[in-house]
Amino acid sequence: MFSSIDELQQKFSECKYIVDRPVATVVYLALKLQKPLLVEGPAGVGKTELARVLAESTNSPLIRLQCYEGLDEAKALYEWNYQKQLLRLYLDQARQKTWDEAKQDIFTEEFLLARPLLKSLVSDRPVVLLIDEVDKSDEEFESFLLEILSDYQVSIPEFGTVKAKHIPTVVLTSNNFRDFGDALKRRCIHLYLDYPSYERELEIVHLKVPGIKEALARQIVRFVQNLREQKLKKAPSIAETIDWAQALLALGVDSLDEETVESTLGILLKYQSDIEKVTAKKVASLLPGQ
Repeated sequence: MFSSIDELQQKFSECKYIVDRPVATVVYLALKLQKPLLVEGPAGVGKTELARVLAESTNSPLIRLQCYEGLDEAKALYEWNYQKQLLRLYLDQARQKTWDEAKQDIFTEEFLLARPLLKSLVSDRPVVLLIDEVDKSDEEFESFLLEILSDYQVSIPEFGTVKAKHIPTVVLTSNNFRDFGDALKRRCIHLYLDYPSYERELEIVHLKVPGIKEALARQIVRFVQNLREQKLKKAPSIAETIDWAQALLALGVDSLDEETVESTLGILLKYQSDIEKVTAKKVASLLPGQ
């Protein structure tokens, strides 16, 4: 997949995703050891994007399972196409088939609806399986997931055991909504992604927003970094820094001032309470050089 950590960093960079050496090393080892990668950190630091870029840089399909409370086996693994099965039973009845004969007809691959987990196992080529926001799922689903990731196979009572044709590259992401059991953590290689340093975020802005002037880029990043130090309901993510930089560029802004910032705060902050908190403190106090 990658012959070295340097190659991984280079391929990621070509996909406009910057990783430093420690992060690249963890990702590289997860790939080499064929272990799931559990990526934790605050929302908006590039956890999901890491999986997408990993798929792009390895020319692999990306299969995504979005987790939520109440997610069950039918939505994550498989379910039967009941309507199609009923139609087949109706036809078999017309042909006067016995139940034992009909049962063999309806529990076949033709009637099996593969969901993300099963799709990743039966794929004819290696895939990247993204299990996104796994911390939002229930503990019961976590136990079920652990079983799948341990053997990369699943037993379907009416169908038999399905083993992975290729072991998928698994990336699990978490926003630390809840803690995981030790069993899942032992199974995975852990990676924590935090908000980037000033220098790293500046590099990202230049990469994602070509043509932006150095002085403006520095003001943007410094202001966003100052914002993250405030007690906000939702701190601005890297993606929102990029969106703001693109918006300011579209407006023809050369330098930040209080009026410009206040009129565009909605791009950075997604809660009115946060906007009010920042404006009440006076935006000028957060501007670089103030």
